[in-house]
Amino acid sequence: MDTWQRARRALDAAGLPADALADCRSLGGGTYNTVEELRLADGTRLVLKIPPPPTVPGLAHERELLVGEAEFCRAAATAGVPAPEVVGPAAAPTGGHLLLTHCPGTAAWGDLGPHEHALVRRELGTLVARLHRVTGPRFGYPSGALGPLTPDWRTAFATMYDAVLADAHRYRAWLPRPADEIARTAKAAYDALDEVTVPRLVHFDLWPGNILVDAAGPVPRIGGLIDGERMFWGDPLADFVSLALLGDIRKDRHFLSGYQEAGGQVEFTPNARRRLALYRSYLYLIMVVETVPRSLGDDHVARVRASVAPELLSALDELAA
Repeated sequence: MDTWQRARRALDAAGLPADALADCRSLGGGTYNTVEELRLADGTRLVLKIPPPPTVPGLAHERELLVGEAEFCRAAATAGVPAPEVVGPAAAPTGGHLLLTHCPGTAAWGDLGPHEHALVRRELGTLVARLHRVTGPRFGYPSGALGPLTPDWRTAFATMYDAVLADAHRYRAWLPRPADEIARTAKAAYDALDEVTVPRLVHFDLWPGNILVDAAGPVPRIGGLIDGERMFWGDPLADFVSLALLGDIRKDRHFLSGYQEAGGQVEFTPNARRRLALYRSYLYLIMVVETVPRSLGDDHVARVRASVAPELLSALDELAA
């Protein structure tokens, strides 16, 4: 099936006229799903996401990612947070794809001056605090890729962590320390997870590339939080890893001010720091292991090892200490 035919079928499934399609083009930046922009004759812009075939290698938690994306979009709407909306009568992926509304803006953080950057980071804190007020039925990935949701966070997170270590074994991925040593270090800190008793919405991929900045008005605003496909129900503190990717969220005073002013609860107690170190190690493990099934080039793999592995080791050392 060619790109245009697939796009027309997606429009038809959403109850839109297929012959209204005026243009269809690929959008870059996706690392797992195929992402395309559809332009209709009346100027409407939509985003079509298509998962890879089942035969394409991936990590265990990546099965049915679009289920998580639809869940995030639904939840963000209830919180009044700008994000894509699912187009069509279904609130979940249909026919192996997900059709979404288009959000304004681009990931042009480098174009912001210091004052504008501070304003957007403060607004981001406000929006993330709203997301974290949304609660879920139980803990874990809603896709069911790692099994059903669980009644407690420790069980859910242990399953998530074990899965990425199993992926490392399955793909014979390079790790900066033996997998069994990493597992022991993480498990020794799992008691800190018991403080989390309410499953809350966690995007878990809020690096700048997934935060669109709309500079059309007098001041830049956030046009949308996108690519919520890796969301889970869990500890809001887990979002602080990607929000300060390879850095320390505690140094981002503008974000934290906006977060706390909007009612976000954050206190970096000893147990909270242990949990944050667990979530850092989990995300950085994913970033290291996924280079194998993605078949990334040697240069890219070398860059990931050089930038991510030290942060993974730092998180593990913090847990061990």
